[in-house]
Amino acid sequence: MERKVVVVVAVSVAAVACGMAAAAVGWRVRKRREWKKAVRVVREVEEECETSVERLRQVVDAMAVEMHAGLASEGGSKLKMLLTHVHNLPNGSERGTYYALDLEGTYFRVLRVHLNGQQSAILEHEVELQTIPQHLLTSTSKDFFDFIASSLKEFVEKEDDSELSVARRKELGLTFSFPIKQISVCSGILITWTKGFSIVDMVGKDVPACLQEALVRKGLDLRVAALVNDTVGTLALGHYHDADTVAAIVIGTSTNACYLERTDAIIKCQGLLTTSRSMVVNMEWGNFWSSHLPRTSYDIDLNAESPNPNDQGFEKMISGMYLGDIVRRIILKMSLESDILGHISSKFSMPFILSTPMIAAMHEDDSPNLREVERILKDILEIPDVPLKVRKLMMKVCGIVTRRAARLAAAGIIGILKKIGRDGSGGITGGRRSDMKMRRTVVAIEGGLYSNYTLFREYLHEALHEILGEDIAKHVILKVTEDGSGIGTALLAASHSSNNVDRI
Repeated sequence: MERKVVVVVAVSVAAVACGMAAAAVGWRVRKRREWKKAVRVVREVEEECETSVERLRQVVDAMAVEMHAGLASEGGSKLKMLLTHVHNLPNGSERGTYYALDLEGTYFRVLRVHLNGQQSAILEHEVELQTIPQHLLTSTSKDFFDFIASSLKEFVEKEDDSELSVARRKELGLTFSFPIKQISVCSGILITWTKGFSIVDMVGKDVPACLQEALVRKGLDLRVAALVNDTVGTLALGHYHDADTVAAIVIGTSTNACYLERTDAIIKCQGLLTTSRSMVVNMEWGNFWSSHLPRTSYDIDLNAESPNPNDQGFEKMISGMYLGDIVRRIILKMSLESDILGHISSKFSMPFILSTPMIAAMHEDDSPNLREVERILKDILEIPDVPLKVRKLMMKVCGIVTRRAARLAAAGIIGILKKIGRDGSGGITGGRRSDMKMRRTVVAIEGGLYSNYTLFREYLHEALHEILGEDIAKHVILKVTEDGSGIGTALLAASHSSNNVDRI
């Protein structure tokens, strides 16, 4: 009897053991199956985001063609190719004290820059940041600009008398980050307000003229010499330090580009009275689009859910505003199609909860166990205890999205150089001549995505060399600038100052 009991118990134990073993095997099989699903999602994204040199060269050609079309007629291209009327870029010979007003949104900066006529030297600059009172965002143009003028007067009057300022009329450059129709280098009509402003009587008025009237009312002898955007300011700052600077790129939260174009190539400006041989063109390149861009379902969904569907297509693929959310969408898809993350936090469904600085931190995490990836997943997305191999997969997603963005940005830059014949090919209308010597070409670049994200920067440089080839790429230099919207704008006030003679 006892022997039968022992046998029964042994059989039961064996059965349980077999059951547990089978369950363990089944669990491992399921895990492998779920892992394969997640990997498949990433592999598909990698294929869809592929930016081969052949494809990038197609983007280069498309950018150059769209630039040509945008210069031919208004509305002829997705690229607006706006005329800035900036003919005189600073060259380092400027002397004196100049001011800048950088009106970005619900705050503004005022700057004072001292120049001594030596190309590499900006003697000093001072900056003051001020918040615009909430009630002025919906007030009248008079109240708004009177407040700005009062602040400017207070700032200007802090200046000590100096040799740089004596006997010179004060000049101001204005950076105005709202949609305007530029009429001249120092005048532009406001088209509409954005960023929470709604000063109704201001729409349709000349912005610098309104500011100038307020300055007069406040008794401040300060002339608005230039009206520009931040990208043009970046070009001015780059050109001040290096006369070979022909274009500027801003690539941070948003993105834009401008460059120096021959006046006779700007067909839509023919008839304008100008003796200048060149003009800065503001491309508004964030709105560039081409069928050659490697668009995914994640890009399509992001565009559809954005406040501006079918606009700023290029910007949505390359700028810091959107890269983090593209990564979030891919990881969410991985999670929905597999259970590699277990329970999905509601945070994962919140647009833009994953910022581009976060994906940069994840992508550049070089710790053995990817602790920074783990921290962001736990603290931001509320997903604890993510296995190391899953963290590595997420790191790879960050790399795929970032690499595509950087390589497309590189193609855009070379598109500009192709249009002006600085890519070694002779430009959009001709092939490369055997006797043509490649000129040193500098592109000023500003923005945190390029300056602070090391791998983004490396991907961009890698693509430049692949597209151009080493012999040509060595002549193209990207130079980082800082504060084009401030210092660069003050330099444009100097180069368009009534105190300086026209140098062109």
